Amino acid sequence: MPKGFPVCEFDMYVCEDIGFAKFDILSQRGLGHIKESIDIIRENRQIEVDVHAIQDFKNDPNIREQMRRHETMGCFYIESPAMRQLIWKLGCDDYLTLVAASSIIRPGVASSGMMQAFILRHHHPEKVQYIHPKMEELLKETYGVMVYQEDVIKVAHHFSGLTLAESDILRRAMSGKYRSRIEFEKIVDRYFENCKTLGYDDYTAKEVWRQIESFAGYSFSKAHSASYAVESYQSLFLKTYYPLEFMVAVINNFGGFYKTEFYVHEARRQGARIELPDINQSNYLTSIQGITIWLGFIHLKGLEKNVAKQIIEQRKTRKFHSFDDFCRRVPVGLEQLIILVRIGAFRNLGYTKKELMWESHLKVNHRYLIPAGNELFETQEVHYELPELLHDPLEDAYDELELLGFIMQNPFNLIYKKPEISFHANNLQRAVGRHIEIIGYLVTLKSTRTRKGEKMFFGYFTDEYGEFFDTVHFPKSCEMYPFKGWGLYHMKGMVTEEFGHCGIQVTWMEKLAIWADPRID
Repeated sequence: MPKGFPVCEFDMYVCEDIGFAKFDILSQRGLGHIKESIDIIRENRQIEVDVHAIQDFKNDPNIREQMRRHETMGCFYIESPAMRQLIWKLGCDDYLTLVAASSIIRPGVASSGMMQAFILRHHHPEKVQYIHPKMEELLKETYGVMVYQEDVIKVAHHFSGLTLAESDILRRAMSGKYRSRIEFEKIVDRYFENCKTLGYDDYTAKEVWRQIESFAGYSFSKAHSASYAVESYQSLFLKTYYPLEFMVAVINNFGGFYKTEFYVHEARRQGARIELPDINQSNYLTSIQGITIWLGFIHLKGLEKNVAKQIIEQRKTRKFHSFDDFCRRVPVGLEQLIILVRIGAFRNLGYTKKELMWESHLKVNHRYLIPAGNELFETQEVHYELPELLHDPLEDAYDELELLGFIMQNPFNLIYKKPEISFHANNLQRAVGRHIEIIGYLVTLKSTRTRKGEKMFFGYFTDEYGEFFDTVHFPKSCEMYPFKGWGLYHMKGMVTEEFGHCGIQVTWMEKLAIWADPRID
């Protein structure tokens, strides 16, 4: 144990025989988002927020609209492209549907085809045909689809007559938690024997068993899904009413489906002004003042934590008024100084990057730096006249890419020989069934395999205006036009629509070069 307490291991089956109850206590970063959001809102807006008013959240029309518009980036469990698509297809705007969605997104339900069946039945409940009246009685709430682990127990017990203990053993065995294979096989035999005794035909018994078998290993308990949905609602409330503070909390917790770049992008979408790290404004973590978000020193690759702490500590006395003032007060070597210069941390003191690159080498190499804190020997600032040094925004982009991992400006501005295309993501609804061309900046990519074992991809992109769209890349398209990593892609394909969700089935694709890309002749 990290804190040195004595521990004792118990086998799970021994615990069960003794009569011990087992509790799974889970922790994840979504809780950190919520807790930190409350603190940031208090500091930035002087407002105390109650995130436990769940009943109010469920009935709040603005939160319902936020979910209906699938504006969920940063929100626990409901932000991934797959989950946003599911919410979109379900037209989800209420708690119970979200609880079900939390479970049917799981791999077992999706791969068995039951997720698609649930969506279809949700839109047309009057067309649902139950395999047996007993199944309608047990699963009417979920349109005949087993959504929760409790559904497996209910069906095994009430449909086939297994005892509750046997039904629970069956549920656990589906997850690979056998007490013994023989015991499991006995329960399977008993299931089919009971079905025969109860008068079910072979097709009905086998089909119900297929659904149990395909589903149970990946399902949530209903309580699990319900608690996840509560946390999702808390995140949705914060995203709806305090989007900037919420996104800062998401960025600072480094947890979520997406890279930091896209949470920064989302904050900008919500109206934030994003600023690079600054020696007089930034903290170690990202912070917010009004609508201005200052990226924290933590995001700078290679910057030592001690240097960042020294900057913040020295600033408590007084802000830095010049580059010389900074160099006298903060003990920093050339490598660390150059990181701060390249990211533009001194930009608000009136210096250009190139001027400071010269100054940095001069001060360090000629030992003009006085040990920090030794202000008894503070010397007069010495400045040298430099030739005019031209500034190239492209260099800023490469500095940001190397030090932050992403660029602050719109990546579409860096395209070399940009194709003349006017189609954007907000036009998809009006272009269903048509072949279109679009340029997209890759957000995330999910690979999967078809039933034949062929690789295919689901893509998630932003367009030039920062709006998101989905793509599908079937095996033939993947083979002919493969992905080539981070960047911008020119794509052609057909716009498809399913339950209101629009995407692009890509038939042609090429990665676009950017200025100063080494591939350019």
